[in-house]
Amino acid sequence: MRKQTTLVLLLLMFGFAAADEGMWLLTQLNQLDLEKKGLQIPVSDIYNPDGTGLTDAVVWLGGCTSSFVSPNGLLVTNHHCAYGALQRASTMGTVNYIDDGFHAASYEEELPAPGQSAFVLLGLTDVTDEVLQNVKGEKDPLKRSEKLEKVIAEMVEAEEAGKTDLSVRIVPMFQGMKYHKYVYRRYDDVRIVFAPPASVGKYGGEIDNWMWPRHTGDFTFMRVYSAPDGSGAAYSKDNVPVQPKNYLRIAGSDLKEGDFTFILGFPGNTTRYRTSFSVEHNLNFIYPNTIKDFQEIINIMDELSKVDPAAEIKMAGMKAGLGNTMKNFQGQVDGMTKTDFIARKKAFEQELTAFVNSDKKLKKEYGDVLNKISAEYASLNATRVLDDALNSFGRLSGSMFGVANTIFTTVDELAKPEKDREPGFNPKMVSRTKDRLKFTYSSYYEPFDIAIFERTLNKPGVQNLEAVKAVLNGRDVKSFVAEAYASTQLKNLEFAQSLFEKTPAELKALNDPFINLVIALQPQRKASRERGEKFGANIDLLRQKYIEVLLAWKGESGMYPDANGTIRLTYGEVAGYEPADAVVYEPFTSLAGVVEKNTGAEPFDAPQKLVDLYNSKDFGRWTDPELKEVPVAFTHRCDITGGNSGSPVMNAKGELIGLAFDGNYEAMTGDWQYDYEIQRTISVDIRYVLFIVEKFGGAGHLLQEMNL
Repeated sequence: MRKQTTLVLLLLMFGFAAADEGMWLLTQLNQLDLEKKGLQIPVSDIYNPDGTGLTDAVVWLGGCTSSFVSPNGLLVTNHHCAYGALQRASTMGTVNYIDDGFHAASYEEELPAPGQSAFVLLGLTDVTDEVLQNVKGEKDPLKRSEKLEKVIAEMVEAEEAGKTDLSVRIVPMFQGMKYHKYVYRRYDDVRIVFAPPASVGKYGGEIDNWMWPRHTGDFTFMRVYSAPDGSGAAYSKDNVPVQPKNYLRIAGSDLKEGDFTFILGFPGNTTRYRTSFSVEHNLNFIYPNTIKDFQEIINIMDELSKVDPAAEIKMAGMKAGLGNTMKNFQGQVDGMTKTDFIARKKAFEQELTAFVNSDKKLKKEYGDVLNKISAEYASLNATRVLDDALNSFGRLSGSMFGVANTIFTTVDELAKPEKDREPGFNPKMVSRTKDRLKFTYSSYYEPFDIAIFERTLNKPGVQNLEAVKAVLNGRDVKSFVAEAYASTQLKNLEFAQSLFEKTPAELKALNDPFINLVIALQPQRKASRERGEKFGANIDLLRQKYIEVLLAWKGESGMYPDANGTIRLTYGEVAGYEPADAVVYEPFTSLAGVVEKNTGAEPFDAPQKLVDLYNSKDFGRWTDPELKEVPVAFTHRCDITGGNSGSPVMNAKGELIGLAFDGNYEAMTGDWQYDYEIQRTISVDIRYVLFIVEKFGGAGHLLQEMNL
């Protein structure tokens, strides 16, 4: 039976680290006593700003994590992180690289990964004083927010000036109490080297997604290329493999329950310092509405795939993303409901209020923070129906509307005097936006686009918008949509790209139905955006004050900032868990489990060659001494979230033992709280990766490249 005290639960809910919890900044590593917890290398071997560390081998993919595993730019990440690139590569040829997999026997055969960039961290700096000195004395939250946005954009532009391959991010920590600058070299020439077929890389599909036991070989190898001078560059036959500053070595020792592990990666976003009002907003509105929307879109995809199987490749990337998020959000709803999460948050806030009220100085400074946060959410809810209708015109409203919106908003911004443009809007950004438009078209499937645009126009409240009434002009939705797709010229990529040179008036004169709708929606969308900006500015400052009072109550020791896409370390031992009464999950799965689940039908359609390898016990050197089988995946106590996918998992010696690819369904509320007893990271065992590469894929040359 799991036993936890109320105090420990409350501490875990708010990011005050206990046990192995935490997504730690690189600058915090020295305070963790990792050597005492099992680390067998100096902390300076992990992160060394004045030399070389393991962090130099960890690469950000923009939404996932990867790592160098050879001196010749070979990267390993999750299969689902390379899914979009595999899908786009498939639509540009005649081979389905998702279903069939891919193997390049030489550099020359490596497949360009369309739209994929790799970001290598060059350095990080605390720029808190430099940023905040620009808003000293500014009391108005919105003006303060605008000034911060402007100064950060100017700092980024100054750093990137004249350096086409440099990418700079300045991000807030602890809700803006601190600011850190991260400088990356961006490589736009990334190529696919080895991808297993979906029957390995996505084995179990959505049924097994977020679940344990898991038997998914979720990995893909890619390679990063640079210009001959070492700079980042777009694809060119003259480019050469990157020579990284460091790369990870593969573990040669066994992995057992209780062994120390740690992860370096780029977790996306967590919300552990949010109040009950934020929880209620997400639980009552965001999660259920998103689940409903995503399920309806997936249903449309499924129906279209029955009619035209070729459409499945076009929609594969989006479908995988929607399914993953939908199951995550459903897990959040189930977890919050099961644990009475809102009531626990409110109980914590009552204790916090009692602490604040016990001190006159604290009461004067922070006594009204929670009431003000409550008022902000009330204002957000006052216009929620209207804002939801306007927000329907997003990425789920179809590519043609999305292209029209991108073009018009870019051109409209270009028409303004430079001083009046949005911070960060510059020619470099415009050029990149124009160039990346081609990836939208590589996934374009018109029947699907028509279906989701029609669905958007039929959503509750949308037809009450004045802009929609004007554009429909008395026509029914189906007729308008059919006319729009028949008459628009935006289906032509070259034509669409040429429109970035036009003026807003010239775009309006085209009388394109999608551009007309974008223009008609502009006033109401602008007002909605301004409401959102006002809410964001107010809530950011209030959340900062909330963190300040938490620090006053609990102290700074053991506190880490919410994840925000910056590199973090998390650690913990290999461990199973007990999700329910009389249910015990062991920490390892094996190839035997793959065969046991095999039905021959998707998503449990193990390749015959893999089954034959199992039946003949042709495991090579990849047998686990305890399991007497090839290990597939393992669970361990590490604290991760979206963005950590593909993150390298290392042992006490800093050697690669696996790739993080999922969390467990029972702990889906992990973005809001950490549960030591039940939250687990699910990682694919590096031994399974190498078994598939060598014995199943016949790519032994990659093992040689990794010095195996």
